[in-house]
Amino acid sequence: METRCLCLLLVCVLSLNHATADNGSVKKMKMQYTGMPLLKFQICVSCGYRRVFEEYSRVLTQRYPDIRIEGENFLPQPIYRHTASFLSVFKLALIGLIILGKDPFTFFHMETPGIWLWAQENKIYACMMVFFLSNMIENQCMSTGAFEITLNDVPVWSKLQSGHLPSMQQLVQILENEMKLSAHMDSLPHRRA
Repeated sequence: METRCLCLLLVCVLSLNHATADNGSVKKMKMQYTGMPLLKFQICVSCGYRRVFEEYSRVLTQRYPDIRIEGENFLPQPIYRHTASFLSVFKLALIGLIILGKDPFTFFHMETPGIWLWAQENKIYACMMVFFLSNMIENQCMSTGAFEITLNDVPVWSKLQSGHLPSMQQLVQILENEMKLSAHMDSLPHRRA
């Protein structure tokens, strides 16, 4: 009976993780669907930059109605994403074992540590501690601090390189310069080789 409960718990945890997995897809936040130039923001959503992106998009859309603006989450390196996924599954399995009162150390013929005995006596506190500590580590793994901006796939700003977000004034100046340069390059006669 105990084995069935543990197997059922494991299947539930794995199916939950599979259902919530990102699978490499990136949810795009599209602010506008038409227009010629593409201004693309790659941001760290877990750092709280989504609100900054939305504010910049609103102002830039008013100032430059012909620019298409897109935003997406800047994903961390795969090792950090996999670590966060593993911690998510491990957290749920550990909480399930605490709630069920099962001792996984006897399965490995090991002596039960004192912290596990404490967790069995204080299930609510132990589950909360596992949940919050794991979430803190998962969040650190998924945070990149990125706020990268490209105009037609040409990088125009990188918070990872500069160390800070652009002010609205800086961003407008960069866009003005890029658009003037683009207009100038389009007006030059094309040479044929």
